[in-house]
Amino acid sequence: MDRAALADFLRRRRETLRPGDVGLPEGARRRAPGLRREEVAALAAMSTDYYTRLEQRRGPQPSPQMLAALARALRLTGDERDYLFRVAGHSPPERTATPTHVAPALLRVLDRLADTPALVLSDLGETLVQNRLAAALLGDRTGHTGLARSGIYRWFTDPSERERYPEDDRERQSRAQVANLRAAYGSMGARSRAGELVRALRAVSPEFAELWERHEVAQRFADHKTLVHPELGPIELDCQVLFTEDQSQALLVFTAPPRSEAAEKLRLLGVLGHERFPSSAS
Repeated sequence: MDRAALADFLRRRRETLRPGDVGLPEGARRRAPGLRREEVAALAAMSTDYYTRLEQRRGPQPSPQMLAALARALRLTGDERDYLFRVAGHSPPERTATPTHVAPALLRVLDRLADTPALVLSDLGETLVQNRLAAALLGDRTGHTGLARSGIYRWFTDPSERERYPEDDRERQSRAQVANLRAAYGSMGARSRAGELVRALRAVSPEFAELWERHEVAQRFADHKTLVHPELGPIELDCQVLFTEDQSQALLVFTAPPRSEAAEKLRLLGVLGHERFPSSAS
């Protein structure tokens, strides 16, 4: 049980809610943001004293039933609920390493995606394999070593990693990167490679350290995004994701509507990529 992480997570989530979010009357003006501790306790059918001790890092280990009640009271997403259980000591067996062997099922799908960019990521943002169009769109992301294998690490330590995104979208991408890492950290534990990545980034990136303290948790890949290619300029694409059953790997697929400008740019990317970028997946 990680008392500090549990306490901070509960407090942060409580502070993001308003009475109207949980069906309570707004009432008089509040001196502090979010719900009051007694309101969360009432919603979770527990004593205010018990809940207060959890936020003060001195409560006993909550039972799974108590955690489920807290997840409902705080309106947690599925990822946030899983994180809550794990930092409270009710996690599945810890995964101590990120696999380098690509899930066969994802590879079978990737093999059939010759006409659109696609790649397989680990839960730490490591590109395990990418097809030719993904290498042309994003650059070869498979040749990094050490902590730099993680796209999350590179995002906060290598300015060139952000060049493929419009400047006005980079703040949102930073939050998404940290939320994805928070989900992996909750699953893998503080002594895992996820924990090593967190410690390294907190030491070198003030931006990461500030975002980490927000305790945002999500595995969000499905998105409409604009990517900036050095030759073709901005390309608006839809990004869809397919996870393995254990959520440790994800297949990302970028598509464009038929006969759109983006579809034409992907067609050109196939030609340009073949001429300028070596294939990084086989």
